[in-house]
Amino acid sequence: MNLPNKLTVARIIAVPFFIAAYMTGYYAAAFILFIAASLTDMLDGKIARKYNLVTNFGKIMDPLADKILVYSAFCLMVEDGTVPGWMLIVILAREFAIAGMRTVAASEGIVIAAGMSGKIKTVLQMIAVPLLLLATAITQAQLHHYFGLAGQIFLWASLVMTVYSGIEYIAKNKSVFSMQ
Repeated sequence: MNLPNKLTVARIIAVPFFIAAYMTGYYAAAFILFIAASLTDMLDGKIARKYNLVTNFGKIMDPLADKILVYSAFCLMVEDGTVPGWMLIVILAREFAIAGMRTVAASEGIVIAAGMSGKIKTVLQMIAVPLLLLATAITQAQLHHYFGLAGQIFLWASLVMTVYSGIEYIAKNKSVFSMQ
């Protein structure tokens, strides 16, 4: 297994530790774990492209690792009221639709890599989560307000990109629907 793929696996392994920190109220630790895991996403892609280490495993598992990390955070934040439940449903519906398309394509030997709009969606989500974590962790009213507002702005921007990238993905890969 090459280094980028190891970083992807490390991101997945970090998720239970992030969840434990969040659920026990150690928001600063959850913030640090989330940031560290998010940085592995940037790092694994850069290394894979720079050293020509792009693999089918990475094309499939890298976006999956991102989803596991981000949607774990969103689930926790739905529970405490930081993220509206309906928003998570919209986000997950897009993800399940795209995962289904990828599965059908993979059954035909086709690997569909993540597109730029999906990457932008992921970046927006990976900015929203730490901002919302900081808002939860900080008790000073003015900072709590600013981090919460910034987190909500990025959360809504990520929702817009989620819908847009889902539509774009389906339009670009509509041939998947005609596979038999």
